[in-house]
Amino acid sequence: MKLKEGSFLWYLYLDKLYCLLSVRNVKILVEYFHLLDVHRNNTLNDVLFYHFLHHVTNWKRPQIMIVFNMLDWNAMGEIGFDQFYMLVCILLAQQNHLEEQFIFRHSRPVFELLDLDGQLRIGPENFHMYNFLFNISKQELKELYHDFDITGD
Repeated sequence: MKLKEGSFLWYLYLDKLYCLLSVRNVKILVEYFHLLDVHRNNTLNDVLFYHFLHHVTNWKRPQIMIVFNMLDWNAMGEIGFDQFYMLVCILLAQQNHLEEQFIFRHSRPVFELLDLDGQLRIGPENFHMYNFLFNISKQELKELYHDFDITGD
């Protein structure tokens, strides 16, 4: 994934240690989110979300919709600022090659994002579906499962 040069996200700074935005950048991001929220209900629907990501990344429609469905935790057809903030941090971490640091620092929210069925398990198919989001190679995935698979499945 590449952020399009000159897009809004290109100018935000992600702390390399904690993989979070500064307070100033969060305030700017909140204002940007409100500009995107044309319906004034503090959410983005799938159309607004698609156009935002299409404008700032090189992702195709299927990838954008996979991410939207992942972030739409309550299946209401829209995402709030919390999910938007998480996505922006993921995008900036990926742009700065901090995916591993991001997953380490935010392991619980990442786990909850990838645990699609709520059974407190993440299978390789989940990682495979989102490999474009976290840049996890097949070899890294095998090593990860070898290290953490406590059930032997």
